[in-house]
Amino acid sequence: MASKIILYSILVFRIFTLMLLAAFIALTVTNNFKAAGTKVKFSDVKSYRYILAVGAAGALYTLIQLPFAMYHAVKEKRMIRGKFLPNFDFYGDKVISFLLASGVGVGFSASVELKDTIGSLVDNFEFVLAKDNLISFDGIEEFRRELNKFFDREMIATGILVGGFATMAILSILSSLNKSGRSF
Repeated sequence: MASKIILYSILVFRIFTLMLLAAFIALTVTNNFKAAGTKVKFSDVKSYRYILAVGAAGALYTLIQLPFAMYHAVKEKRMIRGKFLPNFDFYGDKVISFLLASGVGVGFSASVELKDTIGSLVDNFEFVLAKDNLISFDGIEEFRRELNKFFDREMIATGILVGGFATMAILSILSSLNKSGRSF
């Protein structure tokens, strides 16, 4: 039987994971801007759609696991007897933590690369756009400022996703201890 410390730790980490993933989802979904007549949404970047899907999958998995973790911590026994729940915890935590890790990599790399690439494009075309009166100089500066805020906000959201990954990785370790019945 797993110790009470492990059972309560699992419950606390599941709650933290859910809170972090919910914050990540909220920041990502609300990340958009309008500048120079152009509306840019997070969903315009395919990489951001991927990390949102990964974060949503992690949140859904954690939401499903939460009642089982609460029951296990309070009653000190499984809601469903047998090896199904320990195995589900063990393998599910590992799969979700790997998915979250891939989302972190994609989120940071896409944000950094797109911020640099689009920033360079705006710098290169600034003179042409202003010269041909396609956009005013103030419009270019506003677009650059909003674009930087857009990518910075997504990097912050991805930083929160790192927290979700870290708590899920800890859960992965705790679920393996819990599956084997060992304690610290």
